This record gives sequence, C-alpha cells and structure tokens, in this order.
Amino acid sequence: GNPPNHVTILPFTRMLSGPMDYTPGVLDVEIKQGYAGRRVHGTTAQQLALYVTFYSPIQMLADLPENYEGKPEFKFLKEVPTDWEDTKVLNGEIGEYLTTVRKDQNSADWYLGSITNEKSRDLEISLSFLDPNVTYEAQIYADAPGTNETHNPSAVVISKKTVKASDSLKLQLGGAGGTAIRFKKM
Repeated sequence: GNPPNHVTILPFTRMLSGPMDYTPGVLDVEIKQGYAGRRVHGTTAQQLALYVTFYSPIQMLADLPENYEGKPEFKFLKEVPTDWEDTKVLNGEIGEYLTTVRKDQNSADWYLGSITNEKSRDLEISLSFLDPNVTYEAQIYADAPGTNETHNPSAVVISKKTVKASDSLKLQLGGAGGTAIRFKKM
C-alpha cells in the first residue's frame, strides 16, 4: 500500500482542482479478517480525520459493516457532513502534516481533521476560527498515547471539552496518526 506520507501529499496535489474520490473510514486498520499481512498505513483516528482533510461531497465508508458495530468512534462517521459552508487550513507542510477545519453548511458546528506522516507530532491549534460569541463542546477523537501505524493503531481516545474561540488545543498525533474533532455549538 501507499506509505503514511501519501495522505499528507494528496490535499496539495490531487485536491488542487477540487474534490476527489477517496474512501477513508476503515476502523479495522490492521485488517484482521481475510487479508493477513495487508493493512492500512495509518491509525483509526487518522481515518476519521481524513473525512475533514479530504473534501469529497459524495462520501462512503470503506470498511466491512461488522467492523463498525459497537465502535464508539463510529459516531463521528455518522455525524460528519459531506459538504461545507467554509474551509480553513490551519497548518500544513507537503508530505508532513495538515490540519483543516470546516464549517457545516447546515449548522453552527465546525469539524477539525489533523493528520501526520510516519512521524508523531505535537501541534497547538488556535480555535480563533470559532464564533467568538459561542461556547462549543469539542468532541475529540484522538490517537491513544503511544499509538502509531505499527503499535496499537486502532486505539482511539474519545473525550469532550468545553471551548471558546479564545482557546487553543494541544493535539498529539501518533506516527501515521491523526485527530478528528467536532465542535458542537452548546
């Protein structure tokens, strides 16, 4: 398969002219059923983040239905929109990392996707893109501590935090990892 940095190149190349066809959403990144030795080169949290970093107004889920059953991170996939009112790229370097935020066109909610290549990285993200007069619940889906492409890549920590536009968040991305966040207006 493609190396981990592949997904950090696509937004700067294939997506320059608009949306692209890509099928993220694999929760069984180690592909435990039927294809021994094959795997997705990234973490489950990165798979969630790709729904925000990659723009595709026609989206699907790329995993087997049984791999979504009983997985709390599936909630993000059920709620993430496919089309957006606004998009902002907060940081990025071709082949290294990217953080994108997008505003849902049918609500006041924002979504964040942050992905990295095979290197783990810590990023501090200003939330100044949020409406300054609104309080949000940040629903955070992040790589578990110590997670990377080859060590426990399916582990996702889900947390919630109350935030405002004046705040910032520290993201810790595992190697080939990511973070996905829904900022829900309270």
